[in-house]
Amino acid sequence: MATERLVVVGGDAAGMSAASQARRLKGPAELEITAFERGHFTSYSACGIPYWIGGQVPGRDDLIARTPEEHRARDIDLRMRTEVVELDLAAGRVRTRDLDSGSEAWTGYDKLVLATGARPVRPRLPGIAAHGVHGVQTLDDGQRLMASLELTEGSERAGGRRAVVVGAGYIGVEMAEALVARGYEVTVLHRGPQPMATLDPDMGALVHTAMNRMGIRTVSGAEVTKILTDDQGAVRSVATAAGDEYPADVVVLGIGVEPRTALAREAGLPLGESGGILTDLSMRVRGHENIWSGGDCVEVLDLVAGRMRHIPLGTHANKHGQVIGSGVGGGYATFPGVVGTAVSKVCDLEIARTGLREKDALAAGLRFVKATITSTTTAGYYPTAAEMTVKMLAELRTGRLLGVQIVGGAGSAKRVDIAAVALTAGMTVDQVVSLDLGYAPPFSPVWDPVLVAARKTVAALRAAG
Repeated sequence: MATERLVVVGGDAAGMSAASQARRLKGPAELEITAFERGHFTSYSACGIPYWIGGQVPGRDDLIARTPEEHRARDIDLRMRTEVVELDLAAGRVRTRDLDSGSEAWTGYDKLVLATGARPVRPRLPGIAAHGVHGVQTLDDGQRLMASLELTEGSERAGGRRAVVVGAGYIGVEMAEALVARGYEVTVLHRGPQPMATLDPDMGALVHTAMNRMGIRTVSGAEVTKILTDDQGAVRSVATAAGDEYPADVVVLGIGVEPRTALAREAGLPLGESGGILTDLSMRVRGHENIWSGGDCVEVLDLVAGRMRHIPLGTHANKHGQVIGSGVGGGYATFPGVVGTAVSKVCDLEIARTGLREKDALAAGLRFVKATITSTTTAGYYPTAAEMTVKMLAELRTGRLLGVQIVGGAGSAKRVDIAAVALTAGMTVDQVVSLDLGYAPPFSPVWDPVLVAARKTVAALRAAG
């Protein structure tokens, strides 16, 4: 039997998880695996970059789970600093460019995995390419930001280090915390009414208040119009449509990311509304028998709203890779979808959400009730007790849980996992109230805050008839 050829485009979570799983199922005599990665690093935790920048993680290499040499030792031909620039689906081959030498070559395949990831959104603004303006998505991005920070901190301008973060989503607030930890005076500029647009505005307001209390200046409704530079072309300030100007030695873009799918688009592969690649449950690209895709470049099924969404998270990417590798290696696995669970923190404030926000429920045509409660993370008398706010949504007719948002002190965020399991199981809020959760004063009040929110939501349902 002839040896099959697998080509993997992208060497991080989804791509290398797929390659590794395929190798477990098929040896080199059955499956030849070639992987291409455009950056300097592979199999790393992009989610850990803010904590490396902030100093909580000692060094860059602590974020790397598996080096290129370790992959090659498993008979995976991993080629670094090599970018795939064209897909020839008819001929079953990819064109690559060595980013150091500029040389190009074609590589044939029988099976193809696209794990091209996502890229930071960079608005087309004057000065956006200035020295000191950084997006943060890959470890290469983190390396460049670290170098810029070290240069700034070693210069004469370091007397009052100032950073502006544009955008207040997960990356924005995490990078704000990292820069505060490095001693920067931090201003966060964002266009929305409140930070963390992944939350409803009333919950985002809690984040806003806490960030300001921590010394992070947070400006809502701020539309950035220009990055101003000095005579050397380095950033010096950020201007907004309101005519305000915010001094900056470094600017971090936390506006969000978009799927990196130019290759797929040019090859005519199916894309969704957000530009992510569309796949079936086995992560096979729709309409293409021998092409799979996973990670931050795909759209996934939202199990609560029943629609496709782009949700770039490392947890999903690794699961996608396992599913893809099983399919490529002759096994069987599926990725059924997600409920939209995410957690984050800024300094001592924890932030979590799962399921639908109010506007998501309205967009899905759902009628719902909502309830918000404030409790404590532990028994109120326990020394580590911290305030915790929980917001819950439930479908009006059925009582089905639709979404939960949590903002609070240490011990708050991971409680969202209770709601994530309930959402996945399709539970009603009445059923959530009856959950047998663990209790002891150091961990929870007698009534866990999630259960208190569920009780209040049940009451709202009854009041609504």
